[in-house]
Amino acid sequence: MSSSTPDGTITSAVITVSDSCASGERTDLSGPAVADALRKRNFSVIGTEVVPDEQTAIQNALAYWAQEARFVVTTGGTGIATRDVTPEATLAVCDRLLEGVAERMRFEGAKKTPFAALSRGVCGLRGQTIILNLPGSPTGAVESLEVVVDLLPHAVQLLSGNTKHD
Repeated sequence: MSSSTPDGTITSAVITVSDSCASGERTDLSGPAVADALRKRNFSVIGTEVVPDEQTAIQNALAYWAQEARFVVTTGGTGIATRDVTPEATLAVCDRLLEGVAERMRFEGAKKTPFAALSRGVCGLRGQTIILNLPGSPTGAVESLEVVVDLLPHAVQLLSGNTKHD
């Protein structure tokens, strides 16, 4: 796995978690919106995938993309509905958590909607890869990403062993 492409951008993958998108009943809007937002911030999106709201399918996708990219983001499955199991799948594959990242997303999200408090999304580490759960709506996903995206290059540097402080 490479932390960056030859031009220095961070490799990333986007996983959409949605039963209706996975079955073809609905077009995925959140995944492409997140991928576009990442590209605008100079991340290299090396892959996208759509999986159903099934913990095993989510875990398998996370484990695969964590071997390929330094930043893996999910959109969908972070609420409180019965089939919303993205946080559980993420916890199952992560070695450590970055609680402050998810806390920051909820804090900033609460400024726009009180429903941000119902998000159960997490952020964690699998080896040297950061995994971040975003909400399922295109607007909520992009807005949540935007409040934490500036933290990611430094986090990737730290995970790569660059711990020098100036």
